[in-house]
Amino acid sequence: MTTATNLNKLSLASVGIDIGKEVFHLVGFDPDGKIVLRRKIKRLALVSEFEKLPPCLVGMEACLSAHFVSRTLRKLGHDPRIIPAIYVKPFIKGQKNDYNDAEAIAEAVVRPNLNFVTEKTQDQLDLQALHRVRSRLVSRRTSTINQIRAFLIEQGITVRTGAHALRNSLLAILEDRADEMSLRMRGLIIGLYEDWQRLDERIESITSEIEMISKHEENCQRLMSVPGIGPIISTAVVAAIGTGEAFGRGRDFGAWLGLVPRQYSTGGKPILGRISKRGSKYLRTLFIQAAHVILMRPQNWQKFSFGPWLIEAAPRLHKNKLATALANKLARIAWSVLAHQQTFDANRDEVTAH
Repeated sequence: MTTATNLNKLSLASVGIDIGKEVFHLVGFDPDGKIVLRRKIKRLALVSEFEKLPPCLVGMEACLSAHFVSRTLRKLGHDPRIIPAIYVKPFIKGQKNDYNDAEAIAEAVVRPNLNFVTEKTQDQLDLQALHRVRSRLVSRRTSTINQIRAFLIEQGITVRTGAHALRNSLLAILEDRADEMSLRMRGLIIGLYEDWQRLDERIESITSEIEMISKHEENCQRLMSVPGIGPIISTAVVAAIGTGEAFGRGRDFGAWLGLVPRQYSTGGKPILGRISKRGSKYLRTLFIQAAHVILMRPQNWQKFSFGPWLIEAAPRLHKNKLATALANKLARIAWSVLAHQQTFDANRDEVTAH
């Protein structure tokens, strides 16, 4: 449809990019909504191709390399926007293919009320990568521990619940009850225990790096003033949302985490169900874990500004529902701390001091 010589003469209102591993598909609209650009380019040709295009609005779905592509195009003078994939789907016409996807992105990006994904900095991506690696290692460690328990149970040996109990008793079990298992099985379990130790070392190393980052990052320090939030949660929040400018209020952040009720309302009748579980499962899990930690210490509730609410809600809500509600409240507080650049209960502390 277009040649390399007349790309810079195009009148473009928006361009949609369907990002692939090796090739990108581009579809561009002019101000009248007519398709004037339809091309397939190699990934390595991204810069040279967009240097030929006039500055315009460029949309792309949120994916692994979207933030890198967005930063690259911004340097070239374009206005890149990252769109959640769920918001692009309604604009797809006909069968799903790369060009139709790019066309749908180009249409979606010009919608005025669409919520876009905030472009992440390289530091945020690095921090996010640390959390992803740590999460994978923790999952592998749990899998290794469960496999050791399964092999022991097959030999008629049970150990009480908890990784600490298994770690403290495993070597003694292998020595005292060696006659109850074969040498091959004993060797397998010892190998799994060595894997467990190596995973512990990797997890500890990454955790220490995350904690070091939290000590030097001001936003993390503010977040850690919130009850239940430590280095892991604070750095995960900063890696995910930065200073929270993508959300207009705390409830929007809670909704993004999937901590608000799923709504199916019609005819003016509100119908609310279980939590939506949309958005970041990792962050949602961390906030619920933080809520459970707070619920374990009711003697401290009165110290917090949300203490009266928690004391009143505790008798009437199931513990899991209460933990979810508290996690939502913690998420809203975390957003407020980031958005207003203040520590938790800062105003309350000032009033108490006077």
